[in-house]
Amino acid sequence: MASGPDESLLAFTESFSFDVRLWRDDIAGSRAHVEGLGASGILRGSDVAAILSALDRVADEFATGSFVPAPTDEDVHTAIERRVTEIAGEPGARMHTGRSRNDQCVTALRLWVRRELREVALSVIGLCHALGRLADEAGTGEDGAIVPGYTHVQRAQPVLLAHHFLAHGWALSRDAERMAEVLVRTDVSPLGAGALAGSTLPLDPVATAARLGFGATFDNSLDAVSDRDFVAESLFCLALAGTHLSRIGEEFVLWTSSEFGFAVLDDRYATGSSMLPQKKNADIAELARGKVGRLVGNLVAVLTVLKGLPLAYNRDLQEDKEPLFDSVDTVKLAVRAVDGMVSTASFSREAMSRAAVGGSIAAVDVAEWLVARGTPFRDAHAVVGRLVRESAGDGARLAVLVDAELGAEAAALLDGRQGLLRRSSHGASGPSAVQAQRVRYAERLGALRQRLGDR
Repeated sequence: MASGPDESLLAFTESFSFDVRLWRDDIAGSRAHVEGLGASGILRGSDVAAILSALDRVADEFATGSFVPAPTDEDVHTAIERRVTEIAGEPGARMHTGRSRNDQCVTALRLWVRRELREVALSVIGLCHALGRLADEAGTGEDGAIVPGYTHVQRAQPVLLAHHFLAHGWALSRDAERMAEVLVRTDVSPLGAGALAGSTLPLDPVATAARLGFGATFDNSLDAVSDRDFVAESLFCLALAGTHLSRIGEEFVLWTSSEFGFAVLDDRYATGSSMLPQKKNADIAELARGKVGRLVGNLVAVLTVLKGLPLAYNRDLQEDKEPLFDSVDTVKLAVRAVDGMVSTASFSREAMSRAAVGGSIAAVDVAEWLVARGTPFRDAHAVVGRLVRESAGDGARLAVLVDAELGAEAAALLDGRQGLLRRSSHGASGPSAVQAQRVRYAERLGALRQRLGDR
């Protein structure tokens, strides 16, 4: 004897609790589909009008928070169809004509990603602009603030602080660029593919795609309902953006420590200790670093779901949404918080300068000075390395040794700034190169905004 689904099945398979955020997109897809059914003569004009009116009412209910789901609403798509049928009566039962939940749900998800990922990309560009402003404030001229550049977390060479800020900006700009590229591949309408093979009804998927503002229409119905590449790509972009935010976070954890003393956080973007009254913790920086784990995990989760699925639709694909929603939410919050943290922080030029000049940090400049005078680099490296060892880490003694063996001109390079001024090649860290870089950086951000349709 046939019976209804068991409660345990309903509890395990329901997705309304999380895909309810797709309600705007499902209603938009339903409107376009119904209008297409009317244009093709499949539905009478009166039915189309009744359904569209009911969809408007359902949209109002969601917008005002008055929509009441039923226990049998498996997902947001069935919930909306149920409510439309309650409002419109018999015409509501015609709304799903020529459509499957397979093409319906992926259409709504593509619409959602198209909107939300663009918003994330623009927020990332906003952070890029904030880093550009920090670069301007630090100065790109000969008197600009300098900071030690590190390799292996050891002082390596002095660079302009502006150059350092722009380095993070370039990385984040690539994140925005990747998101823009994914948006192009997301901008494909799957509506009309049906369950997997299309429909015998005279549908017009191209016209429906145009109604929804999609830039393209699916080419293969099997692929249309099973394709979640755009989800995986979005998750990759979000995970990599989170990784870049994590690197900024790591540096701010170090820079705001008493051991470095390079930066001080604004009180609005720091927390205190529950026990230690003197503490000022860089919690935003630490969480930006820590949340990357969940972003990478979300990407791996979806790739693991997709790796073994035969064509076409499988219920496993329900698992595409929660990781995607979580990653979008996480990166949105992280970008906003990191933007506020870096924009309001204050920086100690004195502490940075003390760390970036003197000692042996400019030793390679002396070696290159020898190279410019005909000494093979390996020989120059050996000479300077010997002098560094003989100085035993004493910057003043190193200057004396270099002066005695190589002359005052070479010794003058050890203060750090002299060599910095000479780094003028494309992309280098000297003032003239950084000033040219700043112009290219602004042009890139402008081009990305235009590409994302933000004038």
